[in-house]
Amino acid sequence: MSSFALYLIGMIVVIGGLAYAAFLLHAPTQWIIVGVVVLLGIGIVGAVTHTRRRDPPES
Repeated sequence: MSSFALYLIGMIVVIGGLAYAAFLLHAPTQWIIVGVVVLLGIGIVGAVTHTRRRDPPES
């Protein structure tokens, strides 16, 4: 499994936990959805940033 996939799976687990905690705290559903979408976007950008391959040095 690639590093990118592992990173995204970890992010999804964290987002799921935070969304469940917000649900238990009786946060409005619309704000839970907004938070999930924002965190998912941040997770994708972070995964791409941390797992992209560096360009080889030019000769």
